[in-house]
Amino acid sequence: MEENTKYAVLEETVEYHLFLITNEPKDPEEHKEILLKYIERIMTRFAPILVPYIWQNQPFNLKYKSGKGDVPAHIFGMTAFGDNEEDEWFIVYIIKQITKEFPELVARIEDSYGDLLLIEAAEFLPKWLEPENSTNRVFFHHGEMCLIPARTKRNRMSWLPSTTPTIPQALNIIQTHPEEILASESIRAAVTKRIDGYPEKVQASLHRAHCFIPAGIAVVLKQRPRLVAAAVRAFYLRDPYDLRACRTFKTFLPDTRIMTSVTFTKCLYAQLSQQIFIPDRRSGYELPLPSHPQHRAHRLGMKLAHGFEILCSKSSPHVSNSKESLTATSPLWAGFLDSLKKNEYFKGLMEGSVEYQEKLEMAKDYFQLSVNQPESSLAVSPGEEILTLLQTTPFDIEDLKKEEASLPPEDDDQWLDVSPAQLRQLLKEDTAKRESEHIAKEEEPNYDLTQVSESMKAFISKVSTHKGAELPREPSEAPITFDADSFVDYIDKILGPKPLESDSDDLDDEDADDLDDEDSDDLDHEDSESLDSDDDFVDLEAHDPEEVESLKGILSNLKSYMAQMDQELAHTSIGKSFATQKQVGPLSQATNHSSDEEDSGAVDVDLNLVSNILESYNSQAGLAGPASNLLQSMGVQLPDNTDHRPSSKPAKH
Repeated sequence: MEENTKYAVLEETVEYHLFLITNEPKDPEEHKEILLKYIERIMTRFAPILVPYIWQNQPFNLKYKSGKGDVPAHIFGMTAFGDNEEDEWFIVYIIKQITKEFPELVARIEDSYGDLLLIEAAEFLPKWLEPENSTNRVFFHHGEMCLIPARTKRNRMSWLPSTTPTIPQALNIIQTHPEEILASESIRAAVTKRIDGYPEKVQASLHRAHCFIPAGIAVVLKQRPRLVAAAVRAFYLRDPYDLRACRTFKTFLPDTRIMTSVTFTKCLYAQLSQQIFIPDRRSGYELPLPSHPQHRAHRLGMKLAHGFEILCSKSSPHVSNSKESLTATSPLWAGFLDSLKKNEYFKGLMEGSVEYQEKLEMAKDYFQLSVNQPESSLAVSPGEEILTLLQTTPFDIEDLKKEEASLPPEDDDQWLDVSPAQLRQLLKEDTAKRESEHIAKEEEPNYDLTQVSESMKAFISKVSTHKGAELPREPSEAPITFDADSFVDYIDKILGPKPLESDSDDLDDEDADDLDDEDSDDLDHEDSESLDSDDDFVDLEAHDPEEVESLKGILSNLKSYMAQMDQELAHTSIGKSFATQKQVGPLSQATNHSSDEEDSGAVDVDLNLVSNILESYNSQAGLAGPASNLLQSMGVQLPDNTDHRPSSKPAKH
């Protein structure tokens, strides 16, 4: 058990809970019996795909968990999946299928980071859903993902709790309103896409390779294929203390090696094959030259032998037959075995044959680990299990060597290496996929540039909080309350486009402080009022009249000063750098001017905004930059620039 303690801190876990939503019996013992029968039925139903599965660390398992607080008694399981995320998502598939096969069960699943289903569908979640209020809201029911909504101003259904729901409340809502709580199509599609392909995907995740290993390891893996994971992890997480046992091998001697086929998961194979390791000369494990056709088999076998030796060096044989006795005395075993036969797990093999016994041993092992888990004090470590198998299983090395001629071909491991050409192809396919998803939204011939200015206005009108400014994904996703006239009026005052207009922000510090104390609340709640109007001081009438008159006089004087400054700047290079609005002149003046339009003097805020953003966007030359990042955050997708003329004005001839 020492090695289990060492690795435990390195593993990530996934927990899964199955609740019964039908009328629960009041007697706790009766309820327990019902849940135990469900465990038997579930594990038997999915045994054909669970028995041969090779887990990275711990297998899928279910056990009864008594009620505590407001959490009722239910079926519980926890699996440490380590570095192989496929184990976690395979469990998600299993849980989803359980709720489909057993509609009276509702499932909740989470991992070390929280609700992994919400994390997977993060791009499609509603805005109201946050980590603080997501507890007890996501479940599987009838094989579909359910999301219990929160009570909001728009969603005031009486059956929704005003606070985070408890487990009993959530189960009652799922039972009484199954259609209303179904997650959106986009959320369900994101989760379904991640688990798409199971259970056929399990075979695609395996890798078969030839390994030159001691005969004892070949015998152990033939009976317990899952132990390859423990050996790979022992080698992968080795330390100098572990390697002391590998200076001179005591259990798996190098002169007993044979060639055999070993089945790994792709994760395990990558961990074993990609580590560079040179064995101790005293170990006796010498490798042929890299040009040797069996160099890879020798290298893999050498590493695997080190992993098995490390496991056995920390254990002693577990000669008692406790596992057999626990399996035989379990009330679930007889029914479990009968159900396996009905589900054609043995595939017509004759009872008592070698193949039948091998599958029976695998079923017992699976049953003990997943259904009838022993107490931790009785649990057998991988090292103990290996030594026990070596003592209780006789084998002949010569017979094993004869099987070398009929080994199945090994799988190609080119999937480990991605060439630059393959990487470019993957990026190209991903880009094409993303473009196809947005092709319906693109209207390049009739692109409306007002979308740029309107999105910027919507962004500026947002009130930020301590969490920062909120950028909308799409302008059409949520209505934005925005007073365009007031916004343009504010911008005009900042730029000084109109005579006799100014911005109160231009007051000197002393006057600004006075105005802030008296007028800040009015400005916050009356956004639509113009700053140059005397109505700004309506609420000030309740204050000292002399003070109000004094402030009005100061502001009037400042407005006149600002108006004079605006007139002076209008004829300078600064004033002429802004695009101004055009107004149609009288017909009587048409003959006296070279054009029928004349400048009104007012700065065209929208035109300046759009032209500056487009100029910045064009200067990025297709690369990432501030303009594209800001526009994409607001949901604005600019079309490609088809005008390849230089952005600067052409020279006059």
